[in-house]
Amino acid sequence: MEKTTLMKEKAHESLPFSVQQPKTSPLRDFIRHFRRNRLGVIGLCGILGMVLLAIAAPLICERPTGYGDVTNMLQPPSSQYWFGTDSVGLSIFDQVIWGTRVSLFVGLTSAAISVLIGVPIGLLSGYYGGRVSNICMAITDIFLTLPVLPLMIIMAAVLGTGISNIAMIIGLFSWPQIARVTRAETLSIREKQYIEAARAIGTKESKIIFRHVLLNAFPPILVNMTLIMGTAVLSEAGLSFLGLGDPMSWSWGTILQNAHSTGVIIHAWWLALFPSLAIVILVLSFNFLGIGINEALNPRLRKR
Repeated sequence: MEKTTLMKEKAHESLPFSVQQPKTSPLRDFIRHFRRNRLGVIGLCGILGMVLLAIAAPLICERPTGYGDVTNMLQPPSSQYWFGTDSVGLSIFDQVIWGTRVSLFVGLTSAAISVLIGVPIGLLSGYYGGRVSNICMAITDIFLTLPVLPLMIIMAAVLGTGISNIAMIIGLFSWPQIARVTRAETLSIREKQYIEAARAIGTKESKIIFRHVLLNAFPPILVNMTLIMGTAVLSEAGLSFLGLGDPMSWSWGTILQNAHSTGVIIHAWWLALFPSLAIVILVLSFNFLGIGINEALNPRLRKR
Protein backbone atom coordinates (compact mmCIF):
# COMPACT_ATOMS: atom_id res chain seq x y z
CA MET A 1 0.00 0.00 0.00
CA GLU A 2 2.78 2.40 0.91
CA LYS A 3 4.64 1.46 -2.25
CA THR A 4 1.59 2.24 -4.39
CA THR A 5 1.09 5.61 -2.72
CA LEU A 6 4.75 6.49 -3.23
CA MET A 7 4.52 5.61 -6.94
CA LYS A 8 1.45 7.85 -7.35
CA GLU A 9 3.20 10.77 -5.70
CA LYS A 10 6.25 10.38 -7.94
CA ALA A 11 4.04 10.15 -11.01
CA HIS A 12 2.22 13.32 -9.99
CA GLU A 13 5.50 15.17 -9.48
CA SER A 14 6.71 14.08 -12.91
CA LEU A 15 3.72 15.64 -14.70
CA PRO A 16 4.47 18.68 -16.86
CA PHE A 17 3.87 22.03 -15.23
CA SER A 18 1.14 22.89 -17.74
CA VAL A 19 -0.90 19.82 -16.74
CA GLN A 20 -0.84 20.53 -13.01
CA GLN A 21 -3.66 22.77 -11.81
CA PRO A 22 -2.34 25.35 -9.35
CA LYS A 23 -4.62 26.12 -6.46
CA THR A 24 -5.63 29.77 -6.29
CA SER A 25 -7.84 31.37 -3.70
CA PRO A 26 -11.01 33.21 -4.81
CA LEU A 27 -9.51 36.50 -3.61
CA ARG A 28 -6.36 36.07 -5.70
CA ASP A 29 -8.45 35.06 -8.68
CA PHE A 30 -10.60 38.17 -8.26
CA ILE A 31 -7.57 40.46 -7.97
CA ARG A 32 -5.95 38.89 -11.03
CA HIS A 33 -9.03 39.48 -13.19
CA PHE A 34 -9.75 42.91 -11.69
CA ARG A 35 -6.27 44.17 -12.54
CA ARG A 36 -6.90 43.42 -16.20
CA ASN A 37 -9.79 45.88 -16.32
CA ARG A 38 -8.36 49.35 -16.84
CA LEU A 39 -11.60 51.15 -16.05
CA GLY A 40 -11.91 49.26 -12.77
CA VAL A 41 -8.34 50.13 -11.78
CA ILE A 42 -8.88 53.78 -12.71
CA GLY A 43 -12.07 53.86 -10.65
CA LEU A 44 -10.38 52.27 -7.65
CA CYS A 45 -7.48 54.74 -7.84
CA GLY A 46 -9.92 57.64 -8.08
CA ILE A 47 -11.86 56.52 -5.01
CA LEU A 48 -8.71 55.84 -3.01
CA GLY A 49 -7.44 59.29 -3.98
CA MET A 50 -10.66 60.90 -2.77
CA VAL A 51 -10.51 58.93 0.48
CA LEU A 52 -6.95 60.07 1.10
CA LEU A 53 -7.93 63.68 0.45
CA ALA A 54 -10.84 63.37 2.88
CA ILE A 55 -8.64 61.88 5.58
CA ALA A 56 -5.83 64.38 5.09
CA ALA A 57 -8.12 67.42 4.77
CA PRO A 58 -7.04 68.95 8.12
CA LEU A 59 -3.40 68.63 7.04
CA ILE A 60 -3.85 69.90 3.49
CA CYS A 61 -5.94 72.98 4.12
CA GLU A 62 -7.86 74.94 6.72
CA ARG A 63 -11.51 74.27 7.42
CA PRO A 64 -13.58 76.99 5.70
CA THR A 65 -15.51 79.29 8.00
CA GLY A 66 -18.39 81.64 7.36
CA TYR A 67 -16.03 84.62 7.44
CA GLY A 68 -13.83 85.24 4.44
CA ASP A 69 -11.35 87.90 3.43
CA VAL A 70 -13.05 90.74 1.56
CA THR A 71 -9.71 91.83 0.13
CA ASN A 72 -9.43 88.57 -1.80
CA MET A 73 -12.96 88.26 -3.19
CA LEU A 74 -13.37 86.48 -6.55
CA GLN A 75 -9.67 85.90 -7.07
CA PRO A 76 -8.94 83.65 -10.08
CA PRO A 77 -6.81 80.52 -9.66
CA SER A 78 -3.24 81.39 -8.72
CA SER A 79 -0.26 80.05 -6.80
CA GLN A 80 -1.82 81.34 -3.58
CA TYR A 81 -5.38 80.20 -4.29
CA TRP A 82 -5.18 77.13 -6.50
CA PHE A 83 -8.90 77.05 -7.28
CA GLY A 84 -9.57 80.76 -6.76
CA THR A 85 -11.84 82.34 -4.16
CA ASP A 86 -15.59 82.92 -3.88
CA SER A 87 -17.65 86.07 -3.35
CA VAL A 88 -16.60 86.37 0.31
CA GLY A 89 -12.93 85.54 -0.20
CA LEU A 90 -12.99 81.88 0.87
CA SER A 91 -10.70 79.45 -0.91
CA ILE A 92 -12.52 77.15 -3.34
CA PHE A 93 -9.73 74.60 -2.95
CA ASP A 94 -10.40 74.32 0.79
CA GLN A 95 -14.11 73.97 0.19
CA VAL A 96 -13.66 71.25 -2.43
CA ILE A 97 -11.29 69.23 -0.23
CA TRP A 98 -13.60 69.37 2.79
CA GLY A 99 -16.57 68.65 0.54
CA THR A 100 -14.97 65.30 -0.30
CA ARG A 101 -15.80 64.13 3.23
CA VAL A 102 -19.47 64.98 2.80
CA SER A 103 -19.81 63.24 -0.56
CA LEU A 104 -18.07 60.06 0.59
CA PHE A 105 -20.12 59.95 3.79
CA VAL A 106 -23.38 60.35 1.89
CA GLY A 107 -22.40 57.74 -0.71
CA LEU A 108 -21.35 55.10 1.81
CA THR A 109 -24.24 55.72 4.21
CA SER A 110 -26.86 55.67 1.48
CA ALA A 111 -25.48 52.42 0.05
CA ALA A 112 -25.43 50.83 3.51
CA ILE A 113 -29.06 51.80 4.15
CA SER A 114 -30.06 50.45 0.73
CA VAL A 115 -28.39 47.11 1.47
CA LEU A 116 -29.92 46.82 4.94
CA ILE A 117 -33.41 47.30 3.49
CA GLY A 118 -33.18 45.84 -0.01
CA VAL A 119 -31.19 42.64 0.62
CA PRO A 120 -33.55 41.11 3.23
CA ILE A 121 -36.58 41.95 1.09
CA GLY A 122 -34.96 40.44 -2.00
CA LEU A 123 -33.86 37.30 -0.15
CA LEU A 124 -37.27 36.65 1.40
CA SER A 125 -39.08 37.35 -1.85
CA GLY A 126 -36.85 35.15 -3.97
CA TYR A 127 -36.45 32.25 -1.54
CA TYR A 128 -40.00 31.78 -0.29
CA GLY A 129 -41.98 33.04 -3.28
CA GLY A 130 -45.77 32.94 -3.21
CA ARG A 131 -47.55 35.44 -0.99
CA VAL A 132 -44.30 36.66 0.59
CA SER A 133 -42.91 37.46 -2.86
CA ASN A 134 -46.09 39.23 -3.92
CA ILE A 135 -46.10 41.47 -0.83
CA CYS A 136 -42.39 42.30 -1.04
CA MET A 137 -42.49 43.03 -4.75
CA ALA A 138 -45.64 45.11 -4.39
CA ILE A 139 -43.85 47.34 -1.87
CA THR A 140 -40.80 47.49 -4.15
CA ASP A 141 -42.88 48.43 -7.20
CA ILE A 142 -44.63 51.18 -5.24
CA PHE A 143 -41.26 52.74 -4.34
CA LEU A 144 -40.09 52.41 -7.95
CA THR A 145 -43.10 54.34 -9.23
CA LEU A 146 -42.78 57.20 -6.76
CA PRO A 147 -41.46 60.58 -7.98
CA VAL A 148 -38.15 60.42 -6.19
CA LEU A 149 -36.83 63.98 -6.49
CA PRO A 150 -40.01 65.78 -5.28
CA LEU A 151 -40.33 63.37 -2.35
CA MET A 152 -36.66 63.84 -1.46
CA ILE A 153 -37.20 67.61 -1.43
CA ILE A 154 -40.28 67.29 0.78
CA MET A 155 -38.60 64.90 3.23
CA ALA A 156 -35.47 67.06 3.41
CA ALA A 157 -37.61 70.11 4.17
CA VAL A 158 -39.54 68.22 6.88
CA LEU A 159 -36.70 66.28 8.54
CA GLY A 160 -34.10 69.00 8.31
CA THR A 161 -31.05 69.71 6.21
CA GLY A 162 -28.42 67.71 8.10
CA ILE A 163 -26.03 65.54 6.14
CA SER A 164 -27.18 62.44 8.03
CA ASN A 165 -30.79 63.19 7.09
CA ILE A 166 -29.84 63.67 3.44
CA ALA A 167 -27.98 60.34 3.39
CA MET A 168 -30.91 58.56 5.05
CA ILE A 169 -33.41 60.02 2.58
CA ILE A 170 -31.32 58.98 -0.43
CA GLY A 171 -30.88 55.48 1.01
CA LEU A 172 -34.62 55.09 1.61
CA PHE A 173 -35.32 55.69 -2.07
CA SER A 174 -32.41 53.61 -3.42
CA TRP A 175 -33.11 50.17 -1.92
CA PRO A 176 -35.60 48.89 -4.58
CA GLN A 177 -32.76 48.44 -7.06
CA ILE A 178 -30.85 46.25 -4.60
CA ALA A 179 -34.03 44.31 -3.73
CA ARG A 180 -34.79 43.40 -7.34
CA VAL A 181 -31.22 42.31 -8.06
CA THR A 182 -31.12 40.20 -4.89
CA ARG A 183 -34.45 38.58 -5.71
CA ALA A 184 -33.35 37.69 -9.24
CA GLU A 185 -30.16 36.07 -7.97
CA THR A 186 -32.02 34.25 -5.18
CA LEU A 187 -34.53 32.78 -7.64
CA SER A 188 -31.64 31.31 -9.62
CA ILE A 189 -29.60 30.09 -6.64
CA ARG A 190 -32.43 28.39 -4.75
CA GLU A 191 -32.79 25.82 -7.56
CA LYS A 192 -29.15 24.73 -7.38
CA GLN A 193 -28.29 21.20 -6.28
CA TYR A 194 -26.26 22.27 -3.24
CA ILE A 195 -29.32 24.13 -1.90
CA GLU A 196 -31.41 20.99 -2.30
CA ALA A 197 -28.68 18.96 -0.60
CA ALA A 198 -28.60 21.41 2.32
CA ARG A 199 -32.35 21.05 2.73
CA ALA A 200 -32.10 17.26 2.52
CA ILE A 201 -29.66 17.03 5.43
CA GLY A 202 -31.88 19.23 7.59
CA THR A 203 -30.01 22.55 7.45
CA LYS A 204 -31.99 25.42 8.92
CA GLU A 205 -33.53 27.74 6.37
CA SER A 206 -31.98 30.80 7.99
CA LYS A 207 -28.56 29.23 7.58
CA ILE A 208 -29.28 28.32 3.95
CA ILE A 209 -30.46 31.87 3.18
CA PHE A 210 -27.61 33.77 4.79
CA ARG A 211 -24.72 31.35 4.31
CA HIS A 212 -25.43 29.79 0.92
CA VAL A 213 -27.83 32.06 -0.94
CA LEU A 214 -26.57 35.44 0.25
CA LEU A 215 -22.89 34.64 -0.24
CA ASN A 216 -23.49 33.51 -3.81
CA ALA A 217 -25.72 36.51 -4.55
CA PHE A 218 -23.23 38.99 -3.10
CA PRO A 219 -21.27 39.85 -6.31
CA PRO A 220 -24.16 41.58 -8.15
CA ILE A 221 -25.18 43.23 -4.87
CA LEU A 222 -21.68 44.67 -4.53
CA VAL A 223 -21.75 45.98 -8.10
CA ASN A 224 -25.08 47.73 -7.50
CA MET A 225 -23.74 49.23 -4.29
CA THR A 226 -21.08 51.10 -6.28
CA LEU A 227 -23.74 52.41 -8.67
CA ILE A 228 -25.89 53.58 -5.74
CA MET A 229 -22.90 55.41 -4.26
CA GLY A 230 -22.43 57.36 -7.49
CA THR A 231 -26.13 58.16 -7.66
CA ALA A 232 -26.12 59.25 -4.02
CA VAL A 233 -23.29 61.72 -4.67
CA LEU A 234 -25.28 63.26 -7.53
CA SER A 235 -28.47 63.36 -5.45
CA GLU A 236 -26.75 65.04 -2.51
CA ALA A 237 -25.18 67.63 -4.82
CA GLY A 238 -28.59 68.29 -6.39
CA LEU A 239 -30.35 68.71 -3.04
CA SER A 240 -27.59 70.97 -1.76
CA PHE A 241 -27.76 73.04 -4.94
CA LEU A 242 -31.49 73.50 -4.31
CA GLY A 243 -30.66 74.88 -0.85
CA LEU A 244 -31.60 71.72 1.09
CA GLY A 245 -28.07 70.78 2.10
CA ASP A 246 -26.48 71.34 5.47
CA PRO A 247 -25.43 75.01 5.67
CA MET A 248 -22.89 74.15 8.36
CA SER A 249 -20.93 71.79 6.11
CA TRP A 250 -19.16 72.33 2.81
CA SER A 251 -20.47 70.03 0.12
CA TRP A 252 -19.85 70.39 -3.59
CA GLY A 253 -23.51 71.16 -4.22
CA THR A 254 -23.40 73.91 -1.60
CA ILE A 255 -20.41 75.52 -3.36
CA LEU A 256 -22.38 75.58 -6.61
CA GLN A 257 -25.47 76.91 -4.84
CA ASN A 258 -23.52 79.76 -3.23
CA ALA A 259 -21.98 80.70 -6.57
CA HIS A 260 -25.36 80.63 -8.30
CA SER A 261 -27.20 82.58 -5.60
CA THR A 262 -24.67 85.44 -5.66
CA GLY A 263 -24.97 85.76 -9.44
CA VAL A 264 -21.21 85.80 -10.07
CA ILE A 265 -20.99 82.30 -11.54
CA ILE A 266 -21.03 83.66 -15.11
CA HIS A 267 -17.98 85.84 -14.62
CA ALA A 268 -16.09 83.69 -12.08
CA TRP A 269 -15.86 80.45 -14.08
CA TRP A 270 -13.75 78.71 -11.44
CA LEU A 271 -16.63 78.72 -8.95
CA ALA A 272 -18.51 76.11 -10.98
CA LEU A 273 -15.63 74.31 -12.70
CA PHE A 274 -13.76 72.73 -9.80
CA PRO A 275 -16.70 71.45 -7.72
CA SER A 276 -18.28 70.09 -10.89
CA LEU A 277 -15.06 68.30 -11.82
CA ALA A 278 -14.91 66.78 -8.34
CA ILE A 279 -18.48 65.47 -8.70
CA VAL A 280 -17.76 64.01 -12.14
CA ILE A 281 -14.53 62.34 -11.01
CA LEU A 282 -16.09 60.69 -7.96
CA VAL A 283 -19.24 59.52 -9.77
CA LEU A 284 -17.24 58.10 -12.68
CA SER A 285 -14.87 56.41 -10.25
CA PHE A 286 -17.76 54.60 -8.57
CA ASN A 287 -19.17 53.56 -11.95
CA PHE A 288 -15.80 52.38 -13.26
CA LEU A 289 -15.21 50.43 -10.05
CA GLY A 290 -18.56 48.71 -10.53
CA ILE A 291 -17.63 47.77 -14.10
CA GLY A 292 -14.33 46.29 -12.94
CA ILE A 293 -15.91 44.33 -10.09
CA ASN A 294 -18.65 43.00 -12.36
CA GLU A 295 -16.17 41.78 -14.94
CA ALA A 296 -13.87 40.22 -12.35
CA LEU A 297 -16.70 38.32 -10.65
CA ASN A 298 -18.63 37.31 -13.77
CA PRO A 299 -16.89 34.49 -15.69
CA ARG A 300 -18.83 35.35 -18.85
CA LEU A 301 -17.40 38.88 -18.93
CA ARG A 302 -13.81 38.14 -17.99
CA LYS A 303 -11.15 39.09 -20.50
CA ARG A 304 -9.11 36.14 -21.59
